[in-house]
Amino acid sequence: MALDSESFDLLLPSVQRFIRERLVPAENTVEELDDVPADIVEDMKTMGLFGLSIPEEYGGIGLSMAQECAVAYELGQTALAFRSVFGTNVGIGSQAIVIDGTEAQKDRYLPKMATGEIRAAMALTEPGGGSDLQGMRTTAKRGNDSYVVNGAKMWITNARHADLIALLCKTDPNAVPAHSGISILLIEGGSGYTVGRDLPKLGYKGVESCEISFDDMRVPATALLGTQEGEGFKQMMRGLEFGRIQVAARALGVARAALEDSLRYAQERHAFGKPIWQHQSVGNYLADMGTKLAAARQLTLYAACRYDGGYRCDLDASMAKLFASESAAQITLDAMRIHGSQGYSAEFDIERYFRDAPLMIIGEGTNEIQRNIIARQLIRLNALSPGERS
Repeated sequence: MALDSESFDLLLPSVQRFIRERLVPAENTVEELDDVPADIVEDMKTMGLFGLSIPEEYGGIGLSMAQECAVAYELGQTALAFRSVFGTNVGIGSQAIVIDGTEAQKDRYLPKMATGEIRAAMALTEPGGGSDLQGMRTTAKRGNDSYVVNGAKMWITNARHADLIALLCKTDPNAVPAHSGISILLIEGGSGYTVGRDLPKLGYKGVESCEISFDDMRVPATALLGTQEGEGFKQMMRGLEFGRIQVAARALGVARAALEDSLRYAQERHAFGKPIWQHQSVGNYLADMGTKLAAARQLTLYAACRYDGGYRCDLDASMAKLFASESAAQITLDAMRIHGSQGYSAEFDIERYFRDAPLMIIGEGTNEIQRNIIARQLIRLNALSPGERS
């Protein structure tokens, strides 16, 4: 159930103030140290940001998707690491437990995830696997009362700080079709679990993305998300609907920041006797940037409302993620063109927006995967009857 509008109207300004007073001044520190200061993380916990989308009955704030997108939109205008510190706690990780977890799993994890006492991570991608989740090689072999896990994952956000790993793995490697043998295990670490190196990145500074490995790691049978093996792929796809809408909202935040900086600079900077926005080439950039951002916002809001309404929204989520992320990449590039050499300088925020934007094109399933989903769903919705086929 969504937070009532009056309470949300009080929450959002406090988030905006927190961003303005605490996060924006720390952006350069995050870039330089490639880490989020511990005191800011503690402030996030105090504000309840780790529990934004966790139901109130488990200690969270219980925002709807549309409300959480509004918060993500605000946070997206500053360093992406700030949102990612608590992103898995309010994203796929918590939603998988909310939707598919047993009551015991909800009681065990959600209250501590809401306060930030437990920080979560998702383990999907494998070396050499990329978007081919069904081709994964990480396995969990069931014994009497436990699973033995072997395999490796990479690009795991928050891996070094995670107290809980939601691991996508094969509990039946021989299942046909392959997705029917995939499950999710909720792993709390221990012997046989290793966090490897931090993977260097173009942007997205301040939050680690690591390699992790499992070597004969034994976890209890109760670690299985839900009650039945083989449901992991479906569970993850439902979670990705949530995640893709959230990525779209974050892309909107980056795009908005780039546009606002460009609008300000285009009025302040003069060339050939007038503000540069009055030159048609720059004005055209601004017009296109504003139009793309407005269209992406509407598409994302529509997907969020569909999700909140309980409708199947894989098509809407993929469209929103695709269009918003591609728009953000183009808007940040055009912002650099408008700023010229100053846009290329690390003294201005434009180059950070430009480096961060590609993450949204790749994250939560590449945009090539989104196009596959969109095409498949469009054909399903507009399938020809047998008599119409040539």
